[in-house]
Amino acid sequence: MKRPLATAMAAIAGLSAFTFAHAAELGATDEPIKLAVNEWTGQQITTRIAGHMLEQAGYKVQYVTAGYQNMWQAMADGDLDAAVEVWASNVPQSYHQLHDAGKLEDLGALGLDAREGFVYPAYMEESCPGLPDWKALAECAATFATVETLPEGRLLDYPGEWGTPGADRIKALGLPFRAIPAGSEGALVAEFRAATAQKAPLLAVFWQPHWALDAFGLHFVALPEGTEACYTDPAVGPNPDVTGDCDFIPTRVFKAAWPGLKEKWPAAHEILSNLTLSVEQQQPLMGAVDVDGRQTPEVVSEWLAANESAWRPVVQAAVE
Repeated sequence: MKRPLATAMAAIAGLSAFTFAHAAELGATDEPIKLAVNEWTGQQITTRIAGHMLEQAGYKVQYVTAGYQNMWQAMADGDLDAAVEVWASNVPQSYHQLHDAGKLEDLGALGLDAREGFVYPAYMEESCPGLPDWKALAECAATFATVETLPEGRLLDYPGEWGTPGADRIKALGLPFRAIPAGSEGALVAEFRAATAQKAPLLAVFWQPHWALDAFGLHFVALPEGTEACYTDPAVGPNPDVTGDCDFIPTRVFKAAWPGLKEKWPAAHEILSNLTLSVEQQQPLMGAVDVDGRQTPEVVSEWLAANESAWRPVVQAAVE
């Protein structure tokens, strides 16, 4: 059954919560603003919302499929203009280097209350009763094993394009697991669906917000607390010989842009800087796409039409 998006979503209250500056010039409206489209549904939804707002301000928008780990130099060079859902937990070192050199601009927090970590279906607590404590994984590794990983347990990691956070953590924590990268977000979800239908073993790296957490009854493993110190000081965390032997640091989700955006398209810069979105607002749209099988542009357009009073003030404040 399709979700009634107009009622399932609250207004993007955060969008109208700013005290806006004076209206800005539009700038080069004859040239398209190139927005990066990455590999996961939530990012694609956020990008379409941002693109519509820019179009309503009078801009042309071009959606450019871009690899998340490799797009930063293109953005620094002006071949991409903005990415509106960036997860600080897995940006590559190249992002930090370019940002520190003044070649990328941080446009501020998006507002998602995000979390990443290891997840498992609730039924796994029957065969691994020490869960959610991470130490139980060492005792129950065989419970999570597959033919390709025996005698080690299997950890379904993020797609290779997103880095190797699962492999890095099981190595640092000394867990007897082998990390197997998923092919995509869709492949992760497909494994969740197949495993829970059969009550098969499953441990994976995953994130919030995502509709799959509720749909498949996924719980987060209680890993050692993720702190900055854990990633810089081997003495912090359970393994005194390494860093990174802990959970993800609570991640910041933000927006990034080519530094020339502000000068070339001043009002667009203001709109994207003031764009916010919450987990509660984004997650039902993700379900409409990934569960109900609807197309992202259709889902976003329906929501925007039903909630014009939520996003249009941001556009008007920038251009009027």
